[in-house]
Amino acid sequence: MKKLLLLLGLSAALVAETLTLSGSVISDNQKMITSRFMGFVTNVNVSEGEKVKRDQVLYTIDSREIDSAKRQAELSLQMYQNQYTNVKINLERHKRLLEKDMVSKYEVENLELAEKNLQDMISIAEARVQEVQNQYRYLNIKAPNDGVVVAKNIKVGEMAMPGMPAIILSDLSNLKISAEIAESNLVNIQHGKKVTVNIPSLGITTIGTVSAIIPNSNPMTHTFKIKISFKNTNSAIYPGMYATVEIN
Repeated sequence: MKKLLLLLGLSAALVAETLTLSGSVISDNQKMITSRFMGFVTNVNVSEGEKVKRDQVLYTIDSREIDSAKRQAELSLQMYQNQYTNVKINLERHKRLLEKDMVSKYEVENLELAEKNLQDMISIAEARVQEVQNQYRYLNIKAPNDGVVVAKNIKVGEMAMPGMPAIILSDLSNLKISAEIAESNLVNIQHGKKVTVNIPSLGITTIGTVSAIIPNSNPMTHTFKIKISFKNTNSAIYPGMYATVEIN
C-alpha cells in the first residue's frame, strides 16, 4: 500500500511539473502591402485566402499622376535645352565679336556662366525625367515573397493611398506559435528550450523551440508573450489556428 501511495505521489508530482499554455499559430513574416503613389486601382488580381508567389502582381493603379509629373519634367528639360542652344549660339557670336573689340569681355563671361548654369540645369532635369520614368514600375504592386492573402482592403475603382494597407500577406513557410505565460512561470523557460507543440484540430504533436520572450508584460494580466518555432511539414497549418504548448 505504501509503495502504491508513493507511486501515485510521484505521478502527481510529474504531472504538476508540466505547464500547458494556450496559444495560436501566427506568421512571423506578415506584411502589409501598400502603394508608393496615390492613384485609382485599375486591377485587383488576388482574393482573400489565395496563395501567391513572389513578384506576382497583386494589384495595379493608374498612371495619371506619374504621367503628369513626366510631362512636366520633359517640358522643363526641353525648356532648358532650348535656352542652352540659344545661349551657346549667342556665346559663339560674342566670342567672334570680342576678337574685333565689338563687345566687352564681361558680356562674354556672363554668357559663359549662363552656359554652365544651363548645363547643370539640364543634368538635373534629365535626372528628374529618369526618376519619374522609374516610378512606373511601382504602379504594379507585387508580392515581396510567397504567401497567402489574409486580408484584402481594396477594390477596383477605389483610391489607393500611400501608407494605407491594401493587402495583408502572410508567409506560410515561417509559422510560429504565440502564447502568453504568467510572470510567475517565466523561471521555467529560456531561449532555446524544447517544448511540445500541439495543434488539436489537425491532430499534430511536434517539438518546438522557444525562439522569443517578449520583455513587455501585459499590465492587466501580468503575462509575457513568447514565441515558439517549429518545423512545419503540414500545408494545412494556417495562422490563427488554436495550439497548446507544454513546458516541462
